[in-house]
Amino acid sequence: MRLFHISHTDLDGYSCQLLTKEFFKTGFFLNANYGLEVKLSIKKVIELIKQLNTNDEILFLITDLNLTYQESKDLDSEIKKLKKDGYQIKLQVLDHHATGQKSAEKFDWYFLDLKRCAAKITYDYLNEEFNGFSKEIDTWINPLINCVNAIDIWLEEEEQNFEFGKVLLSMISRVREINNVLFADLNRELRLFLLKKAATYISLENGNIKLDNDVHLLKKQFLNVDGIDDTIDNLSAKYLVNSLEDLKESLTVFYKEHKGLLTYTLGSISIPANAFLKANSDYGFFIDIGKKGNASFRANGKVDVSLMAQKLANGGGHINASGAKFEDFKETIDYTEVKNYLQEKLKAIE
Repeated sequence: MRLFHISHTDLDGYSCQLLTKEFFKTGFFLNANYGLEVKLSIKKVIELIKQLNTNDEILFLITDLNLTYQESKDLDSEIKKLKKDGYQIKLQVLDHHATGQKSAEKFDWYFLDLKRCAAKITYDYLNEEFNGFSKEIDTWINPLINCVNAIDIWLEEEEQNFEFGKVLLSMISRVREINNVLFADLNRELRLFLLKKAATYISLENGNIKLDNDVHLLKKQFLNVDGIDDTIDNLSAKYLVNSLEDLKESLTVFYKEHKGLLTYTLGSISIPANAFLKANSDYGFFIDIGKKGNASFRANGKVDVSLMAQKLANGGGHINASGAKFEDFKETIDYTEVKNYLQEKLKAIE
């Protein structure tokens, strides 16, 4: 069975994907917030399904996201078209938000339960529909999901689960070491890694406190690519440079005879940009653009980025470190749009 799983961008949403990843082992995973991200994620999955053989058995799962009634109607129509074309596809939405009531009343594939978090619903769904987890996995994953449930629907009476859940909530919300736009899969892998490691603390005395103390060390464990301890900023920078090696060609922009790397929503680029430029001497500059058009420029002496920032958007700063804001920039979740936008700007100032 081929799995396509869209889930929310919080503890509950990622916990749903921990469950399906442990159960199915492989699949295509996306995370989305509400609005445009949901629509684009569904569109992406539909496009990928259309590339498959009609003999493939497909499970299209959406968890912890309440679809608007219009989104549900549109999705239902797309699935019916796929089935008419011969695709063997099962659509299932597992939701626990009251705002999904209208969709749940209309569509049989939309399951709604206000008394359980989405991860708990997903856990029960896998047990009921697919005979559940092995005993080895269930031993650690069931207690973890109970903690997620306690904090997500605020069961303070379950004091131990609730207190542990509070640490989980904070831990997952503060994963910023790997950019979730350029490296969505790696960002997700870090969160799932942390959740699996957290499960080993549940049975310990004061496990919530011990986990809270160790989150920083667990992140460093994931990010350490060469076995040499360092600060988390330096480990993140090394991890980023390694990750960029496979992507750098698709992230490359050009200014005159110089190659540069363009990232989107990376943030705090001083350390990673310096590390990348040192490791890639054929690149002369590094630019990061934020969702609102704020941009950071870094260089290694080959390009005057203060002049570049000034010409591009009336910005400025130092020769090797400058900033600007693109007033006409439009927020997007599609990196290609950002790259095309900036490359046209760079061509205009050559």
